[in-house]
Amino acid sequence: MRIISGLHKGKRLTAPRKLPVRPTTDMAKEALFNILNNRYYFDELIVLDLYAGTGNISYEFASRGTTQISAVDADYGCIRFINETSENLEMGISAFKSDVFGYLEKSREKSTIIFADPPYDLPLESFEKIPELVFENELLLDNGLLIIEHASQMDLSHINNFVENRKYGSSMFSFFENPDQD
Repeated sequence: MRIISGLHKGKRLTAPRKLPVRPTTDMAKEALFNILNNRYYFDELIVLDLYAGTGNISYEFASRGTTQISAVDADYGCIRFINETSENLEMGISAFKSDVFGYLEKSREKSTIIFADPPYDLPLESFEKIPELVFENELLLDNGLLIIEHASQMDLSHINNFVENRKYGSSMFSFFENPDQD
């Protein structure tokens, strides 16, 4: 994986092979960050990266100037890799080993961007539970955005607060906003 833009532009990172991950492709990540770049100033964001895996998305935010990033994953190896990489690149990412649903149920930290990249083979009910918990617990700031990455065959448009989706290869990003947002 590589960091596409910002302070660490072009930096290649190699995660240990044994991690149970499927990193977001560079093409999809670049497209996503082009969308976000037109909407936000990265140095003003508070980011929550769920199912963070290798930390691919967190590193991209940090490289672009985001200083408040929390990464959550249930795998200790992933958390260790994120912590080591964050420290080596002086990114200041806070990584937490936790079940995502348990984290969302207990957390009261509000974020501008919540990015979730669950395993594609999770049942639809699990994908539906993410926005349910985010909005039920009011975890998005005003003008915030929940982005869920999933297989392009899955349709999340029936879920409350859905705004749009974008397809990139075999991946899809579904976007959700607070209901009173313009």
